Amino acid sequence: MLVDSPPEPRAETAPAPPTRRAARALGLLLSVLLLVLVALASIAVGAKALPLDQVWHGLFHETGTYGDVVVDERLARTVLGLLVGAALGLSGAVLQALTRNPLADPGLLGINAGASAAVVTAVTYAGVTSLTGYVWFAFLGASAVGALVWFLGGSRGATPVRLALAGTAISAALYGYLQAVMIMDGAALAKMRFWTVGSLASAGYPTIRQVLPFLAVGMVLALVLARPLNAVEMGDDTARALGAHLDRTRALAMLAAVLLCGAATAACGPIVFVGLMVPHVVRSFTGPDLRWILPYAMVLAPVLLLGADVVGRVVARPAELQVGIVTAIIGGPVFIFLVRRRRTAQL
Repeated sequence: MLVDSPPEPRAETAPAPPTRRAARALGLLLSVLLLVLVALASIAVGAKALPLDQVWHGLFHETGTYGDVVVDERLARTVLGLLVGAALGLSGAVLQALTRNPLADPGLLGINAGASAAVVTAVTYAGVTSLTGYVWFAFLGASAVGALVWFLGGSRGATPVRLALAGTAISAALYGYLQAVMIMDGAALAKMRFWTVGSLASAGYPTIRQVLPFLAVGMVLALVLARPLNAVEMGDDTARALGAHLDRTRALAMLAAVLLCGAATAACGPIVFVGLMVPHVVRSFTGPDLRWILPYAMVLAPVLLLGADVVGRVVARPAELQVGIVTAIIGGPVFIFLVRRRRTAQL
């Protein structure tokens, strides 16, 4: 998937009509309410059915009963899903703006591949077995690949095409390495089979505490970059004419994407399509202004992720279907639809 041609310049400084701004604000409020409902469903519904009174008791009373333990686990899982979903949505929107490709996702620049390869290496050769142990390897792998893509893409002279090509090449090489190691080492394959498909099942408060600082910095940085990235999306010449600092904006956008996607992948494994679908769908009703796309993506991506997690708990009771599998099942047909619709629009 390569980068499309730059979009036509648009009047970035022209304010939206008051009625449209009000509609966007109302839509964002409704999205927040939807997120609250999905989060409550994530706490109330699980592979193990619990009466609602036990769920309520487990939330507000700590007595050590089985129900309390289950609810505590679901609460940690929900909190991590909220954070990871928001991170994937923001990173996808930032990368789509950075590469000027509305079908880009966090895997385009090799960040997911870097995290996955680092975790497999840690499990196979360093004997790391716990989630809290290899979360740091995942983040370091994502960071290293992000820096390498930035260097190969031209660093200060990086362009969307160079970044996408460098990321695609590195991803292919790393996924080849990953598959080779896991095929040759059965123990590593057994340990990694759930992490590599993406899962919230192993969520815990230690993991949340470890990734929260990186996610918080990445989220703030992404939101602050909304206006500069609006200029970058219009093309280099137009961005320079508007006074944008292209090199600085691209470097900070890469840093935000690495922080968000790296920390999310470290905590849950590579979860596909969330960072692709949500920003692309959001853009269809907010328009191209990242000042609206980013907040919407930050809210609606956790709706998709937690909703998929709830579906995965229900459809395979008493077992669970990993959230990465559910999002892939949903995302495949949606991705085909988006590509076909975009191709039809260009004809």
